[in-house]
Amino acid sequence: MTVPEPEVTVTPTVIFKVAEREDLEKPYRVIVQNDDVTPMDFVVMVLRVFFGLAINQAMRVMLTAHNEGRALVTALPYEEAQERVYQAHHAAREAGYPLTFYLEPDE
Repeated sequence: MTVPEPEVTVTPTVIFKVAEREDLEKPYRVIVQNDDVTPMDFVVMVLRVFFGLAINQAMRVMLTAHNEGRALVTALPYEEAQERVYQAHHAAREAGYPLTFYLEPDE
């Protein structure tokens, strides 16, 4: 004797949260993550080109990330920070490097 399986209907609930304009304008910290592959001179170049750091600042940020595992690059409004991170990631991938940046809310 077989027992019929109950009919189950699943209706997922999806909630979209739209960021408020004021949240997007708040500063976000751009953090660079150290890796063992990306050359230091490439990291410095990316920091200068995509984040506008002076050579001394870029060297300091790169060395901090190298020694501590991560470093603060800058704080920018969310959309600008996201765009610069995207451009930096794109340049790194094009060059074959896993250089990674991420954003954190600046509280």
